Amino acid sequence: MSLVRDSSLVWLASGIVGVSFGAVSVAGGLPVWVPVVMSLVVYAGSAQFSAVGVLLAGGGPVAAAATGLLLNTRTAAFGLAVADIIGTGRASRLLGAHLVTDETVAFALAQSDPVRQRRAFWISGLGLFAVWNTGVLAGALAGGALGDTARYGLDAAFPAVLVALVLPQLRADATVRRCALLGAVVALAVTPAVPAGVPVLLALAGLFLHRRRPVEAAA
Repeated sequence: MSLVRDSSLVWLASGIVGVSFGAVSVAGGLPVWVPVVMSLVVYAGSAQFSAVGVLLAGGGPVAAAATGLLLNTRTAAFGLAVADIIGTGRASRLLGAHLVTDETVAFALAQSDPVRQRRAFWISGLGLFAVWNTGVLAGALAGGALGDTARYGLDAAFPAVLVALVLPQLRADATVRRCALLGAVVALAVTPAVPAGVPVLLALAGLFLHRRRPVEAAA
């Protein structure tokens, strides 16, 4: 089936990232259940990386959760874009909302007709969820064998992954570059004065305010 074939490459990439997420989380000192439960309940790659990065840097759970929530607000707009594709039943909407990601939305909207869009969403979404969580579990179980992450330089893994996630947008969009620069300046300025995790929160808040101004001015 062409939809399964086309989705498989995304599944493979997601599984590899999931393994790294689970392994580095546990190797950094978190218990196995944390990345596993987070992946089942939160299911948002960049938000999970950010939240765990805050925890491993010494930040509290409130700062970690707030950071993940701010990063994941974009899925609200994604949900609106595929609301009709997901279906009208309560169960379909509840499960479909949990499966909304950058990849599933892009894959569904790329299809030519509504029937194929719905199939693409559910095939890619269910497969991605299964592969991601399987990868995270495998990585988490293997993570304890890594020992001290500082020995391998794995303490830099989370920042490196986040940079890789945003790099395409930084290259393509001047507005994103300005927002990223503003966020970096804010984070660096407040880092000496606030607990770990708070600089990321303040930077994200600044980005949202910065991006809203042009919209409000236009209105």
